[in-house]
Amino acid sequence: MNFGLDRLLSDDALRAQLKGRRVALLAHPASVTRDLTHAVDALAACPEIRLSAAFGPQHGMKGDLQDNMMESPDYRDPVHGFPVFSLYGEVRRPRDEWMETFDVILIDLQDLGCRIYTYVTTLLYVLEAAAKHGKTVWVLDRPNPAGRPVEGLTLRPGYESFVGAGPMPMRHGMTMGELGLWFIDQFKLDVDYRVIEMQAWAPEQGPGFGWPLGERSWVNPSPNAPNLSMARAYAGTVMLEGATLSEGRGTTRPLELFGAPDIDARAVIAEMKALAPEWLEGCVLRDMWFEPTFHKHVGQLCSGVQIHVDHPGYDHAAFRPWRVQALGFKAIRRLYPDYDLWRDFPYEYAFGKLPIDVINGGPGLREWVDEATATPADLDALTRPDEAAWEETRRPFLLY
Repeated sequence: MNFGLDRLLSDDALRAQLKGRRVALLAHPASVTRDLTHAVDALAACPEIRLSAAFGPQHGMKGDLQDNMMESPDYRDPVHGFPVFSLYGEVRRPRDEWMETFDVILIDLQDLGCRIYTYVTTLLYVLEAAAKHGKTVWVLDRPNPAGRPVEGLTLRPGYESFVGAGPMPMRHGMTMGELGLWFIDQFKLDVDYRVIEMQAWAPEQGPGFGWPLGERSWVNPSPNAPNLSMARAYAGTVMLEGATLSEGRGTTRPLELFGAPDIDARAVIAEMKALAPEWLEGCVLRDMWFEPTFHKHVGQLCSGVQIHVDHPGYDHAAFRPWRVQALGFKAIRRLYPDYDLWRDFPYEYAFGKLPIDVINGGPGLREWVDEATATPADLDALTRPDEAAWEETRRPFLLY
């Protein structure tokens, strides 16, 4: 199969449309060709394309900053000489003067298929700026490695943030190019927009179910996104960023596990299975031990639960990562009723709200966990209508 970048590079007619225009690129370390040449170098080598600027999202063009809320500076590309502007530094939205450095911006970002992944919001902010300044936007489309399934509560009004660009569920099941189409419709943007589509993307086909296993190398789109297993689990495990439990940062399997020094992982798994065994279909939970080298519980031995989604029994259609992690929270709340579970700080600069609520786009998940009488059926009753509505909402914008 071919990603959008590869199609642009191989199609003379596409590249001809950029001739004589100043071209900017929004990219990160995973913005590579089939042979792992970075988009900056591949595009700079095209005689029809004149790169005049570049933009880096969260974690920077270089992908060097490990944690959230670590800002990247602007700099000048040391090889090609054009300015590289940070969209996760002093500002999150492009400055007006930056928009005057180009005519067309190419967006080549590898997403993980999750609303909270900030590249989604950066796409919206660039579209809004392009509409304001009369610029052209091309998305060089890439696979959604989490595939097409939809899961989670829809973001509620008033909970918009840098990790919540609009009323979509946690696991949206769309590509960046498709999301751009939805954003334009949702926010009524008047912008010259085009998706350079992938060729032969098969999101329903195993074993990759969204990612072309065996055809393309995995390059981390952010420092703690090291493999396909993380991408599959992320729509659930990202909620751990709002909890006191470790999500595995500081280990070699970040965002595939959860744990803490003061829980019993075997007891947690047993409680999860007792509460809602149907929510655990498609994956295998394994109790394990880990000691983070940085971040939460650094240097402490943690009892943990690893979510395995790379074994022969993995069922892509059945696996529901958001519910798996919700069930983990619920099990801990039942086993340890007074457990200090929720962190309290301005997550992604959202003041006045608990991080877990910012992450979920509302308080519904947290309230369900903390309400002693609430059952898995109660959360299903709250969530399923949102999921069904999103399936219909996104339908006109699907390209594959």
